[in-house]
Amino acid sequence: MTSAPDDKSAKSPREIVDPGFPRKLVGGYAHFRKNRLGREKERYEQLAETGQKPDTMIIACCDSRSAPETIFGAAPGEMFVVRNVANIMPPYENDGDYHGTSAALEFAVQELRVRHIVVMGHGRCGGVNAFRKQMTGEASEPLSPGDFIGKWISLLEPVAQKVEYTGAETAAELQLKLEEESIRQSIEHLKTFPCVSILLDRKQIGLHGAWFDISSGELWTMDEDSGVFEKPLG
Repeated sequence: MTSAPDDKSAKSPREIVDPGFPRKLVGGYAHFRKNRLGREKERYEQLAETGQKPDTMIIACCDSRSAPETIFGAAPGEMFVVRNVANIMPPYENDGDYHGTSAALEFAVQELRVRHIVVMGHGRCGGVNAFRKQMTGEASEPLSPGDFIGKWISLLEPVAQKVEYTGAETAAELQLKLEEESIRQSIEHLKTFPCVSILLDRKQIGLHGAWFDISSGELWTMDEDSGVFEKPLG
């Protein structure tokens, strides 16, 4: 497996934005209506009538380069996908606060009754790269006064404690270790949710890890017993 952090060049000034609805999206929708909707109109009508019944939930990163529906060639209604920065599954907390990813998990498990949950990480993850820079002292200033990203990726702090770091690794090597270990941690966090742990004991749900290499298109899956990411599929 190979992964390298992106090199960020200096940001150019923002251009004036057309206030209208993005033309690229209008064109994309026109293509959708002409092609995919035409082929799958009956499926959409059926989904509208009967509701969704996906077999699998995917917890993925919001990175625009690693869309699960594209990678797995999923048809409408086949996967229930939640995406956040760095594909993190927080641990179970019943504190009355707002928990978007946990709410999506609860809905997928208890309402949709999915049979599989996949935590899918990817190479060159910006969220993991931000955490790596904090870990090695390269961190820059927060993106905003609220530092929402900094607070969110602090969930990866236990990951850093499990990763062997000598200081001799390249940035790419350390990032890959963090990406893999963060997937393992998210799977362990899934087990802290009562609705998941009960189904695991009954062997009525499966938890899986995967890692997508953006540069090669390879998908590596995690061995559930050893936690090792095996050779890519295909």
